[in-house]
Amino acid sequence: MTEHLGFGAMLARLLEHRELGAQELADRAGLNPDEVCAVLAGDSPSHELLRRLGPALGFHAVDLFILAGLAVPDDMAPLDATAAIWVKNTVTEAVRLPTAGRRELLQLVRSLPQEERCSSFAPKPLMPLAGGPGAWVIRMLQYRNLNWTGMAMALAFVTPTYLSAATYGVIGSGRMELTPRLVTDFAALLGIDARDLAALTGVDLTELPPPPPSEAADAAALLWEARRLSAAQAQQVFDSARSMQGDSHAMHFTEPPGLTPADSSGRPDRLRCRANRTRPLERGTRSTETGHRW
Repeated sequence: MTEHLGFGAMLARLLEHRELGAQELADRAGLNPDEVCAVLAGDSPSHELLRRLGPALGFHAVDLFILAGLAVPDDMAPLDATAAIWVKNTVTEAVRLPTAGRRELLQLVRSLPQEERCSSFAPKPLMPLAGGPGAWVIRMLQYRNLNWTGMAMALAFVTPTYLSAATYGVIGSGRMELTPRLVTDFAALLGIDARDLAALTGVDLTELPPPPPSEAADAAALLWEARRLSAAQAQQVFDSARSMQGDSHAMHFTEPPGLTPADSSGRPDRLRCRANRTRPLERGTRSTETGHRW
């Protein structure tokens, strides 16, 4: 069982993993060392401290708010929850592009003007509301504007993780333990070093994971940058990604991707999965790892 630690204990474990002292962290963040020591001792972190610790640790501050169990400020949340469908579809389209195409798409996202926020972002509640490692990583993905289906699609396209959409809700509720494989693949899509995420969640990696593939790294960057888009802007980016592929590669996006049956080892055939992405998954298809239906 993974431990459910307070933020100070998680931060201490991360600093130990990085061989980083409280004084050095305070210097990097422009904080008083006493503030850092107080949090390490169990005090609740302030919003300002978390905002400063983010860049000092190489983390997005929103992820630290989630780890600390605090409400994420509106200015750190995705601009438009209704953009989620276009965001996930853009990611699954983008991974089929060559590297230059993915970088061009990322530049397009960054070039779009920031629109005004029209509503607060309210991610789907995780049940039960007990927190814990599974809830943290699922909440981080939610704050990249991915719902359960979006998580299933994105992870299946850019990592070896092959789970049903419903399973992500199970992980978020704490009813399914994180495994080294899940930590490694979640980290790739979150743009976090897998060893850091393992330290934070208390999952012991059985072996040193290789660097994530370029498609996963680019997908993580695209997800992060697309948080600032409205639905109309996100659709514009999707249309651009699709046009880069050409009409012959048009895909059906009303269903999760056409994942193929598992091979004899129980793992999906990744090559056939990539080759068959134009075929939508039929209703009632079961995940090979969980038995849940999409």
